Amino acid sequence: MHKKTKGSLTIVGAGPGDAELITLKGVNAVKQAEVILYDALVNTEILAHNTQGEHFFVGKRKGAHSYKQSEINNMLVNFVKDGKQVVRLKGGDVSVFARAAEEIEYANRHGISANLVPGISSFTGIAAAHRIPLTKRCMYESIWVTTGYTCDGKPSEDIRHAAESSATVVILMGMTHLQEIMNIFSKHKPANYPVGIVQNGTLKNEKWVTGTLESITDIVNKEGISNPATVFVGPAVTDRTVLWKNHQALASV
Repeated sequence: MHKKTKGSLTIVGAGPGDAELITLKGVNAVKQAEVILYDALVNTEILAHNTQGEHFFVGKRKGAHSYKQSEINNMLVNFVKDGKQVVRLKGGDVSVFARAAEEIEYANRHGISANLVPGISSFTGIAAAHRIPLTKRCMYESIWVTTGYTCDGKPSEDIRHAAESSATVVILMGMTHLQEIMNIFSKHKPANYPVGIVQNGTLKNEKWVTGTLESITDIVNKEGISNPATVFVGPAVTDRTVLWKNHQALASV
């Protein structure tokens, strides 16, 4: 009698967007998968590493969910119980606003242990690609990463605490409440405090705009910047402008 193959679950971080910014370990997991469930922020070029498996888009964007989280959880467990080698492919890193904990907990309740493969987080990957020094010795020595809104759809209370700090602040999923978030920062920082926003970071169609707490919303509206976007607040944005100009000047020599 043929013995049924034991299934497995591996949660993989696909990186910030550029298909080459996935780790080698992540690529190997993708290659070996029989089933891949991938998110909206995953570059679909990565799926070319897998020619034999089934691919399911389970992405969620504001106002448009292909599957509910409970349905994704069930799919993962059912595929593993069917003996499949399953990869759950997520944008960025699996530990940063990826809802991996919910999927791991659900799998654990069904007797399934998940393997995790880290990825380059969107905020570090995009910052590096744009020469944004998130930290700078003797000037800004910490990073505050926060979501733009909580489960109830309101701006996170952590944004106020971040605005009070001297850290470089990175806000993910913050475009919906951008003006409200800028208003919170304006209570603790001057109107000319620098803000930078990257849409579709590390991809060919990315956009970058800079402004201040006072001007950034108007600039975003004028330039048509929308999700998915990462917001950077602090002097690192000004440093990026200088470093980027130097890079372009040297590259043209």
